[in-house]
Amino acid sequence: MSTSRGPTVRQRRLGIELRRLREHSRLTGDEVAARLSWSTAKVSRLENARTGARVDDVIELLKLYGVNGPRLDELIALAQDATKRGWWEDYPMLSGGYAEFIALEAEADAILAWDNLVIPGLLQSESYARHIVGGWDVVATKPPAEIERWIDVRLRRQQVLHRPQPLRMSVVLDESVLHRLVGDARVMAEQLDHLRQVSILPNVDLRILKLDGPHPIMATSFTVLEFAPVHDVTFPDIVHIESITFSYLEDEQTTHMYRLAHNGMAQAALDEHETRRHLAEVRDQWLARS
Repeated sequence: MSTSRGPTVRQRRLGIELRRLREHSRLTGDEVAARLSWSTAKVSRLENARTGARVDDVIELLKLYGVNGPRLDELIALAQDATKRGWWEDYPMLSGGYAEFIALEAEADAILAWDNLVIPGLLQSESYARHIVGGWDVVATKPPAEIERWIDVRLRRQQVLHRPQPLRMSVVLDESVLHRLVGDARVMAEQLDHLRQVSILPNVDLRILKLDGPHPIMATSFTVLEFAPVHDVTFPDIVHIESITFSYLEDEQTTHMYRLAHNGMAQAALDEHETRRHLAEVRDQWLARS
């Protein structure tokens, strides 16, 4: 993936479909460029989503490829969607990798997450998130106003759980995350209460993998982002590996392997009702220490 702010999923979907249509038409990039009086580089940039696609350019390509009727309308609609800015583009302090991850997350249909270090960002309370963001001062000091912008980004990301077609999220948390102090005891108690409330949402499946239970797979934290077709244009599922920098895997066999790993840990974890009971127990332990 690009280390720049990067294309959105909509732009990449469009590029993938434009390439598929060109290949189906048995045309090379050079031939397309010659017929439209473009440069070959422009054709390549559009197919690889390295530049924003003008709707008029997309229409020219679709007509060249013989696309018409309802399919033409669908792909023009996709091209129009691809020109829309994401809300995260209003935050220039975001790194290319983080902005790209938010773009992927915003357009994902479902997320499978395993975390053995911290509560995932989409499930963090504001106070917990504040301490997580503040902890990054170890590697990059931020002024107070910028910290507030980072908190705002974290909370805006969570809107995907409440949109008209909400993101489906299946999370397995290692029990150690519930006992790892972030902030103070009150912050932890508040966070666990927040987890219990979020876990009641019909689109969220939260499970705790107990420390004294079976651990079928020893793996670092990861997130599988799954994408449903849009205008019948598919997009590959992506695995994000948790680290200081952003790392992605897109190979179909690899993403399937991570999906199986998540499923194995979910089966070994407490069920949803047992998870909520356990969250309440650990919350009470933190309250007793506050």
